[in-house]
Amino acid sequence: MTLIVILIVIVVLAVLVIGIYNRLVALRQNCNQAFADVDVQLKQRHDLIPNLVETVKGYAAHEKGTLEAVIQARNAAVSAERTGDAKAMGAAEGVLGAALGRLIALAEAYPDLKANTNFQQLQAELSDIENKLAAARRFFNNAVGEYNTAREQFPAVLFAGMFGFGPRDFFDVGEDSRAAMDAAPPQVKFS
Repeated sequence: MTLIVILIVIVVLAVLVIGIYNRLVALRQNCNQAFADVDVQLKQRHDLIPNLVETVKGYAAHEKGTLEAVIQARNAAVSAERTGDAKAMGAAEGVLGAALGRLIALAEAYPDLKANTNFQQLQAELSDIENKLAAARRFFNNAVGEYNTAREQFPAVLFAGMFGFGPRDFFDVGEDSRAAMDAAPPQVKFS
């Protein structure tokens, strides 16, 4: 009788551990998928920026500092993307977002640029990508939140570290970058 009770306890514990492991694996995969979605949007954004800079360069050649800042921020963002570190990517993307805001704001000073069809198309594409990127970041951060919560809940917390389920970082653009983007959003109007 004692042997049967011990076997039942062992089976219940095994089923519990397997269930916890499988749930953590599924949540980790959700995080990986969400990160891949963010990565796709970032690549599209990075590919669009040189075209935008070249279009602006033709009209605002003496705004060299702003153009160089955008290119440097893009290159830093591409380098951070290669690391796969959400924190580094978030910080670099925040700086890039602020630099892009300054680039778009240049259009106000150049009526010919504002009227340029290519610039309008690139700006519309950038706006669309930014919206998709914001949604992908929200989805990623939600997936990370679910994963981190699940691995810290009892009884999963007892096994998560043992099975190699470490905490994940949120995709955060950083306080300085967020403040720069929130402080003075560029107003774009085509009349």
